[in-house]
Amino acid sequence: MHSQIIKFLVIIILFISSCSENKKKHLFILSGQSNMVLLNEKETFIPMLEKKFGKNMILVVKDAKGGEPIRRWYKKWNEKSKEDDNLNQINEYGKDSIGNMYDKLITKVKKITIDKKIESITFIWMQGERDARENLAQYYEISLFGLYDQLSKDLNRDNINFIIGRINDFDLKNSNYKHWTKIREIQVKFAESNDKFSWIDTDDLNDGYNKKGDSINNDLHMSVEGYKTLGKRFAEKAIELIVNNN
Repeated sequence: MHSQIIKFLVIIILFISSCSENKKKHLFILSGQSNMVLLNEKETFIPMLEKKFGKNMILVVKDAKGGEPIRRWYKKWNEKSKEDDNLNQINEYGKDSIGNMYDKLITKVKKITIDKKIESITFIWMQGERDARENLAQYYEISLFGLYDQLSKDLNRDNINFIIGRINDFDLKNSNYKHWTKIREIQVKFAESNDKFSWIDTDDLNDGYNKKGDSINNDLHMSVEGYKTLGKRFAEKAIELIVNNN
C-alpha cells in the first residue's frame, strides 16, 4: 500500500512538471557592459520574477562585457558611420568586432528557447558609458532602434519589451565623458517613444560601498546595495510591461 502511494505521488509530480514545461514562458534577455556584468541577477531580479510568474515559467539569458560600445551589438553600425573619418578609423581598427557581442547573445537565446513556447520577451539593456566616453552620441539613438529591429527579426516577434537602465549621474558636467548627458537624454527619448519601451533611474545607486568594501560617491559603477536595487527595478519594470502589453 505504501509503495502504491509513493508511485501515485511520483506520477502526480511528473504530470505537474510536464504541464509546467508545456506552458508558455516569459523570456528575459540581459545585456550591456560592466554595470550589467556586475549585476547578480540571482539576488533580486530572478526571485521577483519567479514570485510573480512561477519558478518554472521564466527563462533568463545574460551576456554582457565591460567597457563595450553599442557597435558590438548593432550589426549595421558601419553603414551608419561610414562617412565619418574618425569613425572609419574605429571601424577599421575593430571591424571584426562590429556586432559580435550580439551574435554571441542571440546564439545563447536561441539555444535556451529550443522547443520552448514563449509568452513574452523582455530585453534589458545597461550600457552607454563607453559611447559617452568616445563622444558617439550622434549614432547612439539609431543604434538602439537598430538593435531592437535585430532582436525583433531574429526572434520573429514584433512585441518585444525593451527596458533601459539609464546611465547614472557619474559625469553630469561632461568633464571626462563629453557625451554623458547626451547619451542619458537619448536613452530616455528612446524609452519613451513606444509603449513597449521603458527606462529606470540609476542615479541613486552609485553611492555607498562597492564589492571591495571601498566607499564610493557618484561612481561609474553601482554600490553593493545599488546592484540589488537595480535588479529589483528591472524586475518591477519588466512585470509592469508584461502585464500592460500582453
